[in-house]
Amino acid sequence: MLDLYGCKKERLVDLDLVYNALDELPGLLNMHKIMPPYVIPYKGSADPHSFDKGGISGVVIIAESHIGIHTFVEQRFASIDIFSCKNFEPKFAVEYFDKLFEPESYDKNFVMRGREFPREIMRVRQLVKKDRTKF
Repeated sequence: MLDLYGCKKERLVDLDLVYNALDELPGLLNMHKIMPPYVIPYKGSADPHSFDKGGISGVVIIAESHIGIHTFVEQRFASIDIFSCKNFEPKFAVEYFDKLFEPESYDKNFVMRGREFPREIMRVRQLVKKDRTKF
């Protein structure tokens, strides 16, 4: 999970930029798209007290799970999730989005999910040895 603060507004409203990122990143992470990216702009809430003032939401479904991007233009904020059952290099993904949106700062949060899936110990041992690296 990656939260980007102080992003360039022109990048946060660029449908092609978000689409191309979702189209390109799975291959760069050695993952497999099972559908083209779906990217849509939205106007946000008319409520003046709402945080949501509009931006872009996009997702690509991958064999390994999904990658999602949500931008909030007026707040110069983007939130990105890469949910994968396959190991990947988080540092590469952070650098990729840092170059893409040019934030002033960011927060990253890595969560190891599915620690007991599959439950068969020999299968788990094989997966850990083959697919996961130490973080």
